[in-house]
Formats: sequence, C-alpha cells, structure tokens
Amino acid sequence: MTDPKGLIRESYRIDGITDAECRSILIDWALSLPDGQDQKTALADQLAQHSPENPDHPMTVLLREGLETAPKRTGRRKRA
Repeated sequence: MTDPKGLIRESYRIDGITDAECRSILIDWALSLPDGQDQKTALADQLAQHSPENPDHPMTVLLREGLETAPKRTGRRKRA
C-alpha cells in the first residue's frame, strides 16, 4: 500500500489546496510509508493513480518533482 493513511488521496479532494499545504502532506505521507517501502516506487504509484485526472494539481506537481529527485537505492544500508 503506497498511501497507508490516504493522505495523498485526500489532498486531491481539498478545494483550493496550496503548494505549501501539499508539501506538508507529502512529508507526512513519506514518513508514514511502511519500513522497506521504496519511496520512488510509491511516488510513481501515486502519480499514476492521481495525475491523469488532476494534471495541474499542486500535489501532482510535487509528486513529479519528488520522483525526479528521489534518491536512488544502492542496495546498501548505512550502519550506525
């Protein structure tokens, strides 16, 4: 599940939502992803699900930006 709390889905239902509000929601969404969930895959899933009907929505813009700048997985984990 790539939107466990329904945060992204709900952001598309808020009339007049701002870029700043979407950024806040996106951060909360990223923090709520399950351990081990690949963020880039989750972003792509959400973008595919919501962008066709909402191409100019501020969340769509942020999802695209996030997908372009998401860190690439190296397969290695940093040890503390």
